[in-house]
Amino acid sequence: MTIIRVAVGFLLLAVAGPVAWGDSSDPKPLFVEGYAGQMSYKPGEELALHVSTTASVFSIEIARLGAKTEVVHAAANVPGVESPIPENASTHGCGWPALVKLAIPETWKSGYYQVTFKAADGGGKFVQRGRRTAEATAFFIVRAAKPGASTKTLIQLSTNTYNAYNNWGGFSLYGYHGRANVQGHRVSFQRPSAGQFGQWELPFVAWAEANGYVFDYAANSDLEFHPEELKAYKLVLSVGHDEYWSSLMRDHLEAFIKAGGNVAFFSGNTCCWQVRSEDQGQALTCWKQWYNLDPAYRDGNIKLLTTAWSHELIGRPENQLTGVGFLFGGYHRSHGQFMDGASAFTVHRPEHWALEGTGLKRGDSFGGKDTIVGYECDGCEFELRDGLPVPTHRDGTPKDFTILGTCPAKWAPGDSLWYDKFPTDRVGSATMGLYTQGGTVFTVGTTDWSHGLRGKDAAVERITKNVLDRLGK
Repeated sequence: MTIIRVAVGFLLLAVAGPVAWGDSSDPKPLFVEGYAGQMSYKPGEELALHVSTTASVFSIEIARLGAKTEVVHAAANVPGVESPIPENASTHGCGWPALVKLAIPETWKSGYYQVTFKAADGGGKFVQRGRRTAEATAFFIVRAAKPGASTKTLIQLSTNTYNAYNNWGGFSLYGYHGRANVQGHRVSFQRPSAGQFGQWELPFVAWAEANGYVFDYAANSDLEFHPEELKAYKLVLSVGHDEYWSSLMRDHLEAFIKAGGNVAFFSGNTCCWQVRSEDQGQALTCWKQWYNLDPAYRDGNIKLLTTAWSHELIGRPENQLTGVGFLFGGYHRSHGQFMDGASAFTVHRPEHWALEGTGLKRGDSFGGKDTIVGYECDGCEFELRDGLPVPTHRDGTPKDFTILGTCPAKWAPGDSLWYDKFPTDRVGSATMGLYTQGGTVFTVGTTDWSHGLRGKDAAVERITKNVLDRLGK
């Protein structure tokens, strides 16, 4: 028992236990968070920003990110409202009101737009007095008002991957950072997300814009819901960590290739997991290794199982699209695999047009300074003929796939536990190469290619230019 004696006039009071001196005037924690109502918009459509904040007012700033940051809109003293967080916010969204609505001007170029929310106050009435600030970001994509009018190259951003890794509200499609380490199987786009644009795609587009290239932009889901826009382009780009694809995304892009369209996968771990879009694209589902719990498994829709595209039950390995896959790739300088690896490609066919002007010779390596081979990698099964790697095609790799460069990669042992077709001891490789079946498909088989553009690696820059110039013009 704690005895506190307080003199009040001539009266002494004895109070037992701890004393809480605060009252209802103590300040709430200050926060501001929000999200865009859609992943992508076209000029003329209404942007809706859904926000929750404990501040009475907040400000917003909207900027297009690229070679330079261009602020296109700012507003202060926007009235704030605090909204509750639903228990199922991770899976079904927050349902917050749209506190900001704005018709997207025709002058906004296609691109990735970041919204910065800011709030400030003076603290409490009697205690915790002093200036407090809070800040958060959200994003959306502006598609071209007239697809293909300014460029014949479309970059579709890995927004499904952003959502898959977003654990806001407690859960993502991963257990390692989920509440109580629980892995989710459904994730909503209708919740705050910082995205992953800055890690892989921004270095690529910043380099491209600085070198005079112009791209139109789209979200992953636009390949599913707006496939008609593809016909305006000659080249579609995938950059970085483009891991989660729906069947319709893939169907539409494969039809584009068959009709003569080109694709460049400057990415790795690409099209690894099949997902299903739900709520008109506002959420996606992926049961991953627990595919037998997927309602599609119960209902007999085996080809739509939300598990690895390379799983034998689906029978549609990503190699058939990209030329390579995670089954014969793995990790490099990640997950305990090749942690002291060179992170560089070894060149096998320097005479190929994709390597023209690099000055590289057979057996040379490039990209190690900037660790362009890293994190997650895709490869194909191959054998050596006259010292050169040649695909076996048993894994679904197209018949005319040509291997230009490789770097060792390997699965982490734990990845093999849930699928007995994946051996624990196989060493694969990040594999750079290409094939032509209608259109041409080029791939680098690594998430970290853009690091070489950020580091101004001469070979990485020249190869990227060769591909963009030949396939996009």
